Amino acid sequence: MGDAARIAVYLDFDNIVISRYDNVHGVGSWRRDDAWKHPSAASANGGSSSEVDAKLESATIDLGAIIDYATGFGTVALTRAYADWSTPANAAYRRQLIDRAVDLVQLFAASGTKNGADIRLAVDAVEDLFQHDDISHVLIVAGDSDYVPLAQRCKRMGRYVVGVGVTGSTSSALVAACDEFTDYARLPGITPASPRKQAATRATSEKATSEKAPAKRTATKKTTAKTTPPPTDEPPEQSAATSLLLRAVRVLGQKSDDEWLHMGGVKSTMQRMDPGFKEKSLGYSSFLAFVDSRSAQVETRQLDDGQTLVRPR
Repeated sequence: MGDAARIAVYLDFDNIVISRYDNVHGVGSWRRDDAWKHPSAASANGGSSSEVDAKLESATIDLGAIIDYATGFGTVALTRAYADWSTPANAAYRRQLIDRAVDLVQLFAASGTKNGADIRLAVDAVEDLFQHDDISHVLIVAGDSDYVPLAQRCKRMGRYVVGVGVTGSTSSALVAACDEFTDYARLPGITPASPRKQAATRATSEKATSEKAPAKRTATKKTTAKTTPPPTDEPPEQSAATSLLLRAVRVLGQKSDDEWLHMGGVKSTMQRMDPGFKEKSLGYSSFLAFVDSRSAQVETRQLDDGQTLVRPR
């Protein structure tokens, strides 16, 4: 791992969105609610939003957290997401997908609800590895056991395989087939949501709606708290840089046994997360000066050999 590592990220988007929804609101909730027909409340474009819209919002997948996690291994060379993008629930991710320059693969449901994402993703991944021998890591975001042969093939081709899935929807065989596997809720920057186990047995009645409302508000409140920039009086570009620093420190901290991180590694990770980051454009003479200015969020330590370490407060 390091600057020489190049990562290919493949997302079975339908799988991860449905799994997250069922994890938050109860097994089978996606099918019962016909959630695929609804946009999230945040993307309702000013129109009235339903209870299902709000439930989608509280179970929104954070693509940025997944890609940030991938940058902890090295440079993300390609990111592909497979889904039926014509459905409102998936189309609601338009802004996230554009901001992260994700390559979208359209898969209509050819038979029933199956869109064949596992076959298409596997074929593309193996083809990419043959064409691009510089790819050293493969990150598979899914949970189906159908991806076990892909993980095994990637390992036989000498690649390091990382998996990301949702608790309750991930095959133990897939976990075993990967070199490393992480639950989505444990990614840096993600606030774990408590599964609503009772949602699987509740009838879609007015009473059930009123019972679910407090849980929905709680999940939304947590998400808002997570995404609020630390200092409110900072200019937007300074606040974004602070957030970027904290994201990089969280990602590297999860992979390190030591809470103190080398400053050079932190800067490299920040630049992989946001290639446009430059401390001089923010008014700092050096990266150390930039980090020192964030003393409320991180602290530094100087080693005898001149190296500087950093950790979150």
